[in-house]
Amino acid sequence: MSRSERFSLRPSPEEWRRDWIARGELRDQRFELPPGVSSVIFDHARLVNVDFSGMRFADFSSHASEFEGCDFSGTAFEHLSMGATAAGGTWDRVNWPQSVFRDCVFRRTRFAPLTFFGNVRFERCVFDRSRLRQQTFTLETEFVGCVFSGRLREINFWGRPTGNQAPLGRERNAFTGNDFTAAELDGVAFTHIDLHAQRWPGPPGYALLDRVTARVRTVLPLVEAWPDAKHQEEARFNLEFLAGRAVERNDDHAVVSPPDMGRRLPPALREELFEALRGTSSNTFPG
Repeated sequence: MSRSERFSLRPSPEEWRRDWIARGELRDQRFELPPGVSSVIFDHARLVNVDFSGMRFADFSSHASEFEGCDFSGTAFEHLSMGATAAGGTWDRVNWPQSVFRDCVFRRTRFAPLTFFGNVRFERCVFDRSRLRQQTFTLETEFVGCVFSGRLREINFWGRPTGNQAPLGRERNAFTGNDFTAAELDGVAFTHIDLHAQRWPGPPGYALLDRVTARVRTVLPLVEAWPDAKHQEEARFNLEFLAGRAVERNDDHAVVSPPDMGRRLPPALREELFEALRGTSSNTFPG
């Protein structure tokens, strides 16, 4: 394989490590590891229009690296750290440089559950039917102008990093211009994010609502009129949880779907409550 002169791929000097370390720049070709090697650390590397499609990595780590126009279609990651604190060794807790994925494609990519996303920024990336589920280590991750399609399950998106922000050099995560119109949101949480700066799937399955607390108070009498006490209890719990979460996370705004009304409710009752919530005069869903 022809490689850029500045690009190096070498085994880690530590005998106890099996990783290969990649540094420098690689352009316009397929990425390859030596036979029998499936673990790599990218350290201050820049990769442009590099093809990773269909590869399988036991370990993939990126530190202070940049990926532009790269194709990760069908790639499988068993262990993944996209914005690592350090390239091996111990983190000094003073500096945490960001890795960037720009204009990259993740089509049917298999992300390991509980991936450590870390200090990583995604710009105009496409997540097309990728296996994005059980992703909670996203506190420092930024998404700008990305497109999501397919099922997203149990994922947290954060507008503010928590903990020690000094190594990041910022108090907020950029999260704007992302397109979820072709996505199914299942247990996806958005915290301290401008919901109106994104694009969402619309009715009949979803609605972006303001004044969620007031809406919940309005529909509670409807619930009290139901004949089944268990259905009432299920609906009250979920509506109150929805309102509390909206106030805490996004200034009393929320993206809402029928399952938020209570997954143990009969579908007809879920739909009734959902329509009642979004049918008030303060519905802010575009269009």
